[in-house]
Amino acid sequence: MSDINDIVMLKCDEAAVNAYLTEAAKSVSDTKSIAADIVAAAELCIASLKSGGKIIFCGNGGSAADAQHLAAELMGRFLIDRDPLPALSLTVDTSALTAIGNDYGYEKVFSRQLRGIAQKGDVLFGLSTSGNSKNVVEAFAVAKSLGVSTIALTGAKGGKMAEGADVLLAVPHDKTNHIQEAHIAVGHLICAFVEAALCSPKL
Repeated sequence: MSDINDIVMLKCDEAAVNAYLTEAAKSVSDTKSIAADIVAAAELCIASLKSGGKIIFCGNGGSAADAQHLAAELMGRFLIDRDPLPALSLTVDTSALTAIGNDYGYEKVFSRQLRGIAQKGDVLFGLSTSGNSKNVVEAFAVAKSLGVSTIALTGAKGGKMAEGADVLLAVPHDKTNHIQEAHIAVGHLICAFVEAALCSPKL
């Protein structure tokens, strides 16, 4: 059978739409296999926030967009109107990213920011479809030295991030697009758990 991504690129029709969405739905559904890990990640975030910590996100490319997205869900709101939760993404400050990248190297763009703002008890949430993004791997190493817990959201193999993660969320897929589709579903679910545990709706 042809690869679903090849089908979409070769022919634009309703059959290709149906085939792609079927594969995307399967990749999200298959993520049920890491349900226990998702619960563990949510509990880690809840414990951190209850103790006065914050949730820090990072990633590259599409994962940078997802990092910002999930930080915004916590700082703003997700499903209920409530007080903000302390969360931020290390991907948003272009001056810091370009200065650190220029002066120290791109692999330092997250770890150096982390050293400046993270405190023991915080949680670092790293997103990488391969699990091998050098700047996220280095941020995990720095997090460990600071007493910051780490959650890795990756593809099936986990990559190098698996070695440094307190909780590994390796979605069972090997194609970047479908991994990212599952990532945002997992991220949304964790945000929902956090809200339910920590926040009372505003009347």
